[in-house]
Amino acid sequence: MKLIKLIKPGIIFGNIVTLCGGFFVALQGDFSWITFLSALVGMALVIACGCVLNNYIDRDIDQLMTRTQKRPSACGLVSLKFALSYAFILGIIGFATLYLGTNLLTLSIAAIGLFAYVVAYTIWFKRSSIFGTVIGAISGAVPPVIGYTAVSNQFDLAALTLFIILFCWQMPHFFAIAIYRKDDYAAANIPVLPLKRSMLYTQVNMLIFILLYVAATLMLAMVARVHILYLAVALILGIYWLGLSIKGFKTDNASQWARKMFILSIVNITLLSMFMVL
Repeated sequence: MKLIKLIKPGIIFGNIVTLCGGFFVALQGDFSWITFLSALVGMALVIACGCVLNNYIDRDIDQLMTRTQKRPSACGLVSLKFALSYAFILGIIGFATLYLGTNLLTLSIAAIGLFAYVVAYTIWFKRSSIFGTVIGAISGAVPPVIGYTAVSNQFDLAALTLFIILFCWQMPHFFAIAIYRKDDYAAANIPVLPLKRSMLYTQVNMLIFILLYVAATLMLAMVARVHILYLAVALILGIYWLGLSIKGFKTDNASQWARKMFILSIVNITLLSMFMVL
């Protein structure tokens, strides 16, 4: 159970969903199970590697936050030797799987994502700057690109659009978490936007990124082959998310509104990825 909790399976599953979206957007000919499973398993293991390292590095601040206090690392059940060994094994197998089953471009993008998450985000920006959210969004936008390049072996306009979609999606997603978990972040002294700026400033940023997200989801239809149903779903979900975002400016319960924004963000990206598969 400790081994499973350390790799944050919820995060891995969410990234698998977006990887599938990118993979099938790029698919133009015959489907290859080898390529698909190599991309999926390889990426999942690389993300698991990053999550183990993140858990160990953040063990001190995890002890201060209600939602993370019971993590094995926060409870002192994980040593440095164990964390490094576990992460090393996961990373080596993950990168080897990507190398053997996909291509060097895909492997390189996965490596950039891992570096951004562990070094740039976890070690550097998370504890010192409000821009930690931006850095975290970079690593989180990598999975659909990995799916796409595993098939196409090229980083083109469609791959860039997939990256922008996920990057812009993550910003309001993370801001929503920061709002309804504000007390946790304050206890751990993590500089998230609602704490360091204001609720209004955070809401304006959320609205801007949702607008950019909607634009990017529609742009995908211009640079890649997607089903007409994808376009309809993207538009409907985007308008609904925008509407809920605007309602937040008049809300009397910011925490409740932020939870709705968080849940809708997950529904949004999950359905969008599913319709990319079409």
